[in-house]
Amino acid sequence: MGTALPSGTPRIACSQRVFPYISAMVNNGSLTYDHDRDGRPTELGGCTAMVRNLNHDTFLVIRYVKRRLTIMIDIDGKHEWRDCIDMPGVHLPRGYFFGTSSVTGDLSDNHDITSLKLYQLTVERSPEEEKRDKEVFLPVVDNMKLPGVEAPLEPMSGLALFLIVFFSLVALVFAIVIGVIVYNKWQEQSRKRFY
Repeated sequence: MGTALPSGTPRIACSQRVFPYISAMVNNGSLTYDHDRDGRPTELGGCTAMVRNLNHDTFLVIRYVKRRLTIMIDIDGKHEWRDCIDMPGVHLPRGYFFGTSSVTGDLSDNHDITSLKLYQLTVERSPEEEKRDKEVFLPVVDNMKLPGVEAPLEPMSGLALFLIVFFSLVALVFAIVIGVIVYNKWQEQSRKRFY
C-alpha cells in the first residue's frame, strides 16, 4: 500500500477490499451511494485504512490543487504520509462547502472527528487556468461519465458548417423543383378530366 504511482496515473480500486476502506466520489447531485456494492460504481479511487482500536490519532489529508485530487493518510502514528488516492482531471466549482460523513454499512463503528483544518493554498496560475477554473459550474471528472452531465459538443469547423448549409440549400431547391413538376403534372391531369 505505501507505493506511489507515477504522476498522472489514477489509482484503480481492486476487486478485493479490506475494510475499513476510504473511498472518494465526485457527485453532481444526480448520484447516489450504492450501499450494496460499497460505492464501487461511482468511486474515483480508495485505499484500506486499518484505523480500528488504535492507541494514537490517525490523520487524513485531502488536497485539491490544479484539478488534481489527492488523499494521503497517516494511520501508523509515525508521522509518515502514505498515498491513498491520486486522481487528476477533477473539476470542482468554487463557492461550495466542506462536510463530513461516515457510512458503516452492516457493521456498526464509532467515528470521531476531533478537528478539521482548512487551508487555502497559494498556487501560481496563468490567466488561462484562472479563467478555466471560473467556468466550472458542475463537479466533473475527466474520462468519467456522471449521470445528468452531458459533455459539451465540439464546435463545428467553418468548412463543415459551410458544407451542411450548402447541401441543405441544394436539397431544398431540389425538393421545390420536384414539387413544381408534380404540381404541374397534377394540373394537366385535372384539366384533361374536364374535357
